[in-house]
Amino acid sequence: MSRIDATFATLKSQGRKALIPFVTAGFPYADVTPELMHAMVAGGADVIELGVPFSDPSADGPVIQKAGDLALSFGIGLSQVLAMVREFRQTNQQTPVVLMGYANPVERYDQKHAVSGVSSAFVHDASLAGVDGVLIVDYPPEECEAFAADLRAHDMDLIFLLAPTSTDERMAQVARVASGYVYYVSLKGVTGAGTLDTDAVAAMLPRIRAHIQTPVGVGFGIRDGATAKIIAEVADAVVIGSKIIQLIEHAPRSEVAATAQSFLHGVRVAMDA
Repeated sequence: MSRIDATFATLKSQGRKALIPFVTAGFPYADVTPELMHAMVAGGADVIELGVPFSDPSADGPVIQKAGDLALSFGIGLSQVLAMVREFRQTNQQTPVVLMGYANPVERYDQKHAVSGVSSAFVHDASLAGVDGVLIVDYPPEECEAFAADLRAHDMDLIFLLAPTSTDERMAQVARVASGYVYYVSLKGVTGAGTLDTDAVAAMLPRIRAHIQTPVGVGFGIRDGATAKIIAEVADAVVIGSKIIQLIEHAPRSEVAATAQSFLHGVRVAMDA
């Protein structure tokens, strides 16, 4: 059982839902991420999604794009992100960490760090670092069976996005290879865009669950505890990203962790009410 599976099983036994914050690695300060990760756990995070900075993101809105650009300017790449996870794991062996990003950094990492006898240097090194799951936005499920099997062999999960426009056929394709959880993008568009229609989310979840047995997390458009509470009533997890990025963007280095922790604590209290 992966760390993600164990976390969701524990939460289910407690009658609780997962809180999954997203932050861009290396933002807003190059060295703050491990401290920020610990603070988010203290605030109530059950799983952490860590964004891998990339120069050409297709699913990210202006807030997360800007965060990624700043992290890239600090020299943060996939090798540095894995180092951050290793540092986090020195004192936290329980909280699952999911890397969220794009194909280019992963494939470039494999090219640069290829080792004889190892199918994927990224999978090997991510496993050693303590990564629990991977969400590659631009990897279609029909081309990921070998990658998914390699991840599972290393006790890691491959997570996929679903959207309001996803067909039953696409959901069935995802079901064949996905593990850990699936991430339902509740809006048409990029991160941070639009207003969340909670009724539409509630209507979509049964369709997804007709095809997919893994837990379903919902993200895009969740910005406060009140909305998180509504989503938690129908989904297995609530994912929050852009709002956290906005809150910590201009915070002094010494206040970044506390700012995120305080916000997530409020969300956690609302979800558990």
